[in-house]
Amino acid sequence: MELDAQWIVGFVDGEGCFHVGINPHAEMTAGAQVLPEFTVVQHERDVQVLHALKSFFGCGVVRKNNGDRMAYRVRGREHLSKNIVPFFEKHPLKSRKRVDFLKFRDIVNLMNRGDHLTRDGVETIRSIAEEMNRKGLKIKSDQAGNG
Repeated sequence: MELDAQWIVGFVDGEGCFHVGINPHAEMTAGAQVLPEFTVVQHERDVQVLHALKSFFGCGVVRKNNGDRMAYRVRGREHLSKNIVPFFEKHPLKSRKRVDFLKFRDIVNLMNRGDHLTRDGVETIRSIAEEMNRKGLKIKSDQAGNG
């Protein structure tokens, strides 16, 4: 299956996720482990699309996600830096997901500088990550309580 760059952009706009997990880890110098991840989830009947993404980007894994869902995941910082981030810089996402990608890119760049190895760096990364993947749903003051 051949994938076109603009098709990938549209598909990821609808089905992709840029996520950064930060887990306490006492053995790490900064006391935490930073785990950036790009993921696309699909029903198992469409797993060929995930394999095509893996082939297109030349990295990542396709694995069972949950129930009848499969996921294409890229977690390695090197692959994120050299494959995923440059692609979405060259081919910008069109939806609100672009904002999440830009924050994700900033975190990957901070990690490439080694900031994830210091407590201050982890806190900077945490503050950026907390702003990602927000739905942006707000109740207007005139609608609040008028259920």
